[in-house]
Amino acid sequence: MTAPVRVLVIKLSALGDVILAMAAFARIRAAHPDAHITLLTTPPYEALLRASPWFDAVETDGRPRTLAGFLRLIGRLRRARYRCVFDLQANDRTNLYFQSLRPFPPVWSGTAWGCARPHRKPSRMRMHTLEREADQLRAAGIWPDAPVAPGSAPGPDVSWLLGESPGAPDDRAPLALIVPGSSAGRPLKRWPARAYGHLARALLARGYEVLIIGGESERHLGEEIACDAPGVRDLTGQTDFGEIARLGTTAHVAVGNDTGPLHLIAAAGAPTLSLFSKESDPDLCAPRGRVVILRARALEDLDPAVVVDRALAISRWPRPQMS
Repeated sequence: MTAPVRVLVIKLSALGDVILAMAAFARIRAAHPDAHITLLTTPPYEALLRASPWFDAVETDGRPRTLAGFLRLIGRLRRARYRCVFDLQANDRTNLYFQSLRPFPPVWSGTAWGCARPHRKPSRMRMHTLEREADQLRAAGIWPDAPVAPGSAPGPDVSWLLGESPGAPDDRAPLALIVPGSSAGRPLKRWPARAYGHLARALLARGYEVLIIGGESERHLGEEIACDAPGVRDLTGQTDFGEIARLGTTAHVAVGNDTGPLHLIAAAGAPTLSLFSKESDPDLCAPRGRVVILRARALEDLDPAVVVDRALAISRWPRPQMS
C-alpha cells in the first residue's frame, strides 16, 4: 500500500489569525483529501486544532526558544519528508525554517526566498488576512477561483466546534457578550474597563443577560467591569474555545476589542461590534460575519453612549413581531 502524501501547514499565532486561517485550512484539506496533513503551531492552539477536521497530527514546537530546540525542529522536518508545505505564518522565523531545509527543501508555499510556490504580491501586506491567504493558495495552484477582492473571502466555518445542537437565540433571554481584552503587550487596543462597565449597565437596564468573556490573564478586567456593573456574569478564564463559539451562536450581540475571542464569536454568527484603535487596521484583520466596526485613534476617546447605541442597533433583540 502506498504511503499517503505528507503535507505540512504552518500557523503559529495569534488566536485571531488562527481563527481566520481556518478558511485556508479547510481549502488545503479539500485539495489533499487523502494526504497526511500535519499542523505546526504553538501550545495555546493545540487542543482547538487537534479537534478540527483538517489535520492528522498537530505539533506545537513551532516557536523554539533555544538553538537546541531549533535544531530538533529542523531535524524532524527533514526526516518527515513533506512533499509540500503551506506556510501561512510567512514571517522571518518560518522563512528561516525553509532556508534551513536546503539544499532539498519541500515544495514550499510562502514568502521565503527561493521557494517553489512564492507569494510575493506587492500588495500582500495591504490585504485582509482572508484574502491574502486565499491569494497565496491561488498562487500555490490549489484554489484557482480564490476570492481575493477586498471583502470577498468568506469568514471561517466553525460549525465543527458547536456539537450537534449549536442552539439559537432565545427571545425570552437576550444575551450580550463583552470581550474587553487584547494581547497583553498591546494595551492600547483595549477600550477602558470603565467604559465597558457603562456599556454593561446600559445593557442590563434593557433586560440583557451580560457575560464577560476573556482569558485567564484578563480576569482583572472582568472583575473591574463586574464591580462597576453588578449583575453581569464574569466568565474570564472559565471558557474554552468550544464554549465561546457556542455562546456566539446564542448571543444577540457581542462587543469587544480587536482580540481573538471576538473573531470566534463573530464566526459563530453573533452580531458583533468590534472596536479598533490606531494600533490595528480593520481593513487587514477585522472579524468577518455580521460585523460592524467602530474606530477611534485612541479608544479612550470613544464615547460609551455611541457604543451603546450601535450595539443596540445591530442586536437581534427585540425581533419583529410576527403578524
